Order: sequence, then structure tokens, then C-alpha cells
Amino acid sequence: MNPIFDWFFSQYEGVPTHLIVLEFIAVIFGFLSVWFSKRENILVYPTGIISTAIFVYILLVYQLLGDMLINAYYFSMSIYGWWFWTRKIDDTHFIPITVMSGEEKRKASSLFFISIAFVLGVYFFFGKLDSWVAWVDILTTAIFFVGMWLMAKKKLENWTFWIIGDLISVPLYLYKGLVFSSFQYLLFTIIAIYGYQAWKKNLGKSPQVLLK
Repeated sequence: MNPIFDWFFSQYEGVPTHLIVLEFIAVIFGFLSVWFSKRENILVYPTGIISTAIFVYILLVYQLLGDMLINAYYFSMSIYGWWFWTRKIDDTHFIPITVMSGEEKRKASSLFFISIAFVLGVYFFFGKLDSWVAWVDILTTAIFFVGMWLMAKKKLENWTFWIIGDLISVPLYLYKGLVFSSFQYLLFTIIAIYGYQAWKKNLGKSPQVLLK
């Protein structure tokens, strides 16, 4: 058998079949969610809700508490984003893509540091602050918390946070043995780069449809 495939599947030795299947399903829906986000399509939220709900369970099993909280937060923010994106500025146009204001930059900074403090406290409480993985997980949690908030608000800068967080997550998930998820974050990085470019072209434009 090909050495690459041997290595790939060896990462799942001893892992219950249902966890492998669930991870694969969550990755597919996560990929669809990011793809729909790039297209400014409202389906970003229902697909994202399915993916994050599954990952909450998987990450709890793997004791990646920070990322588990990320997905629980994504779940709730997806509900908010679903509502916000469907608001209209007039009878035929929806909320446009915009850039962050000075006030929103201050809120994003506050959310970043509050997220770090909160997840650090969670790790400390459960006695899991015992490796470099935990510290990296705390950092990515804060980055993704801000990115998700900005995406729900349809801010262009959300893609910058996704790109940084995704790049960090690729080796993190590979190290933890979640190969499908690591590959997912690699694809997310690529899509996020194109997403930034696509959203920049539509900056300030109010869409008339959200299914496209």
C-alpha cells in the first residue's frame, strides 16, 4: 500500500468507527459552510450548524476544550448570523459587506483578550493546561472567536482572522491525530484567501438574493 495512505490511516488506529464517520461528516459540512460563506450565501449557517454540533462532541472526546468551546460559540453565532444576514436595508436589498469601524476594532480587541482569559480559565479549572498544545488551542480559540463574530456582522476583516487561525490549526490537528480535520483546515486556508478577494470585490454592495 502507498506509504502516504499507510501513514494516513495509521492515525486512526484504535479510534472508534463512529468517531471517524462523524469527523468525516463534520468536515464535509464544514467545508460547505466556508464555501457558502465565500459566495455570501445564507446556506453558510445551516451547514455550519450541523458541522459545529458534531465537532462539539468530537472535541469533547479528544479533550480539545478550547476548540470545543469555539464550536459551541460558532453554533450560537450561526443563529445570530443567520438572522443578521437576512435583515434588509430596504424592500429588495440585504445587509452589505462592510469594513470594521474604529469602535468595532476596539470590540474585536476586547473579545480577543476576553476569549484568551476565559479559555485559559477553563483549561486551568479542568487541569488540562499541561502542554504546548493547550496554549496553541487557547490562541486559536481567541482568533476564531473574533473571526466568527466579524463574519456574522459581515465584516471583510473576518477572512484575515480565519486565514491566520486556519494556518495554525493545520499542524495542531495533525499532531492530535485528527487527519481529516487537519486537511479541512488546509482547504479552509485556501478558500479563505479567495473569500477575502471575493468579499473585497463586493464591498459596500447590498445583495438582492442570499442563495447563489
